[in-house]
Amino acid sequence: MDGFLLIDKEKGMTSFDVIRVLKRRFNIKKLKIGHSGTLDPVATGLMIIAVGKATKMLGKFLGADKTYIGTAKFGAVSDTYDSDGKITEMSDIAPISLDAIKKIVQENFTGKIKQMPPKFSAKKVNGVRAYDLAREGKEFILEAKEVEVYSFEISSFKWPYMEFSVKCSSGTYIRSLVHDLGQKLGVGAYMDSLRRTAIADYSVDDAIKADDASLKDVASSIRIL
Repeated sequence: MDGFLLIDKEKGMTSFDVIRVLKRRFNIKKLKIGHSGTLDPVATGLMIIAVGKATKMLGKFLGADKTYIGTAKFGAVSDTYDSDGKITEMSDIAPISLDAIKKIVQENFTGKIKQMPPKFSAKKVNGVRAYDLAREGKEFILEAKEVEVYSFEISSFKWPYMEFSVKCSSGTYIRSLVHDLGQKLGVGAYMDSLRRTAIADYSVDDAIKADDASLKDVASSIRIL
């Protein structure tokens, strides 16, 4: 059984959880299985899973562009930059207008930008995951990386919540994007929710749930992309 699966990851699951569920569904012991990029537990949406010989082709998707929809909350910050972290409300913050947000987004968060990964991330520092060092309270330095934001659209706004959509290059941290936007505005912000809707030209609308799929559903979804 060789090919790819489009999986719609549910909130609370890790990317490893998705692999574990599919291994159980397939009764996989020797067959290789992998994915084309992680999604944080707080996020939902599209993962491309490779099975069997298709794992050799995962590189095709590792650098692919991604599309997301999400919700940001202003007036507070999170140590993980998302709703799963320790949240601190900002005091004496006046609401920011939509026009002010759009201006900052256009000037600072579209096109090629330098982005600092969150300390609670899977980035490695001397061979150790950054989130492990952060949980231990250790000090370390991450390097900023150039990413490209092709579009950053605001779909709705009612203080303190903003719904948005982003299309970006691989390696872009949306929670860093939201955190940095809050810092630029001087009001703080964290990512309240996130859903990956597309990887390259492949849509979450064509995906199946890892937990809900029967073996028949999963087998019929195997495809060569």
